[in-house]
Amino acid sequence: MAARKTTYTAQDIQVLEGLEPVRKRPAMYIGGTDATGYHHLLWEIVDNSVDEVINGFATRIVVTLHDDGRTIGVEDDGRGIPVDTMTKYKKPAIEVILTTLHSGGKFEQGNYIHSGGLHGVGSSVVNALSSKLVAEVKRDGRKWTQEYAKGHALTKLKADGATRQTGTTITFEPDSEIFGLKQKFDPALIKDRLEAKSYLHRGMEVVFRDKTAHPHIEEVFKHDGGIAEYLGKVVAEREKPTVPAQGGAAAQFYKASEGDVRMEVALSWTEATDEHVRSHVNGIPTANGGTHEAGLRSGVVKAVRNYIETHNLTPKGVTLTAEDIREGLVAILSVYVVDPQFQGQTKGRLNNAETAGQVDGVVRPALEKWLNDNRTMAESIVARIILAARAREASRAASQAVSRKTAVSHRLNLPGKLADCASTNPSESELFIVEGDSAGGSAKQGRDRRTQAILPLRGKVLNAEQASTDKVAQNKELQDIVSALGCGIGADFDATKLRYGRVFLLMDADSDGHHIATLLLTFFYRHLRDLIRAGAVHIAQPPLYRIDIGKETYWALDDSHRDRILAENVKGNAKPSIMRFKGLGEMSADDLKTTTLDPKHRISLRVTIVDELETDKTINDLLGKDVSARFKFIMERAGEVKDLDV
Repeated sequence: MAARKTTYTAQDIQVLEGLEPVRKRPAMYIGGTDATGYHHLLWEIVDNSVDEVINGFATRIVVTLHDDGRTIGVEDDGRGIPVDTMTKYKKPAIEVILTTLHSGGKFEQGNYIHSGGLHGVGSSVVNALSSKLVAEVKRDGRKWTQEYAKGHALTKLKADGATRQTGTTITFEPDSEIFGLKQKFDPALIKDRLEAKSYLHRGMEVVFRDKTAHPHIEEVFKHDGGIAEYLGKVVAEREKPTVPAQGGAAAQFYKASEGDVRMEVALSWTEATDEHVRSHVNGIPTANGGTHEAGLRSGVVKAVRNYIETHNLTPKGVTLTAEDIREGLVAILSVYVVDPQFQGQTKGRLNNAETAGQVDGVVRPALEKWLNDNRTMAESIVARIILAARAREASRAASQAVSRKTAVSHRLNLPGKLADCASTNPSESELFIVEGDSAGGSAKQGRDRRTQAILPLRGKVLNAEQASTDKVAQNKELQDIVSALGCGIGADFDATKLRYGRVFLLMDADSDGHHIATLLLTFFYRHLRDLIRAGAVHIAQPPLYRIDIGKETYWALDDSHRDRILAENVKGNAKPSIMRFKGLGEMSADDLKTTTLDPKHRISLRVTIVDELETDKTINDLLGKDVSARFKFIMERAGEVKDLDV
């Protein structure tokens, strides 16, 4: 491992490339200009301060949200950004860092052994996208100040007086020309993110001052228990753990190294039916996972399988899958990688291939040893896994409804592909029935895990209008829907056992998607009609087109909507960029969230029954066994068809 330098001067700063048009294409650097991108500016500055902590140069970070809700400052007690002049550029190092892309002290390992900001674009991007930024540096016995706007220095670097302290303070306001006038920082979101960081770095003190509150609020976060303490908080937020992996009174905690990777893992099994992993790389949350999460999952499965085989605990009549073993697992994973390779500047996913094996190589023997040292708890975990496997197989019986009135410890027959939500309150819970595993994957990433559950379906479901009740009950896809809802069907329907207050049919915005939605509506109408009557069934409206006109993005539901948007918004020589989605799987998780999942922005159609007799006749004509009415319908409307997806 490379040795760490004790000095940090302008000579350590490198510039890899010149300026790029950040203001013209901000999404390339921060993922978008929505609330996520807006807050990403803050995370970039905070992560720079955390890097000082990770490498032993700082212990305290103060984040101050000013009363306008738009101006925010980040202060640390680290070494302070270098202020001496870079000979090549004839400018102070701090000015080069804040005005030039790919400049910084993190390209050489001697300055930072571990870092979350390796691309040298964070500070300069924040500066480029801010209407005002003030940098204050304390180092070399003096206090230095310089002001910037939209990526350019407004003043020279000035010495404001003597000081014995060291550190950097960056105060900025995101540019309303980029983000709009309505965007503001969310105090609750900032608080949660800062508190999470305080768990990841034991000994670090994080202060959050919220001046938008009246009176002003100051909260201090410092958690010497580290991620073991963090695990307890996460589990408590989700549900009560039943078989936690624990040593003494604290959650099981591993701290180990493998090559250039340092890692910490805390994990617990609960009665939840999903697995929940919160992973971080060099202190940065990786919401989309990556190779380190793959290594964790692999290591856990191998360790448990080895324990089961060694102690002859393999159950008869049931096969244990990796999903059974990980069901109910809650884990916190924090890895420190010398040269992390992230997927994009927003750092949502780790791509280092070698990290999977390194994490696996640490987790597997450590967990296996713990299981052997704690036989009672280990056997409780194995019993819970076997129960999950039997429940998965038992879920084929659609008549076995699952009650959500009590604690989740009674969820025994939920479908294995269901990504359940954390909430057990039906009034706030939603189920999205999604077409295909690919779309299901995007929906799982974009959903609100607390209140939104995702159930992917494979292909077109059974036509319930032509099938007998027995065939409907035996159909795997329809059976999964019934199991997930928990309310039973037909004569066994019990609305009090419904696990979700709203059910959304989320299909591709094409003819196949419409067909699947029609088949599902037929099933709901014939076997779960009371759900429709209660207004619980909705048809999601994902866009078919994304249209970018200048800096604005529009979403079109169909061809006519696309044409209307173009007619109303294309001015002069503007050249719109139009993308047609072949399916939901082509949409990014963020786009799917923004357009279809987020209750604040989505459009959906509530299914209602206006005329029972007419509805019954229409369904029977279009989907029944008598094809004559269907043939007549098609021939009468054949001329209206312009395009088919084939």
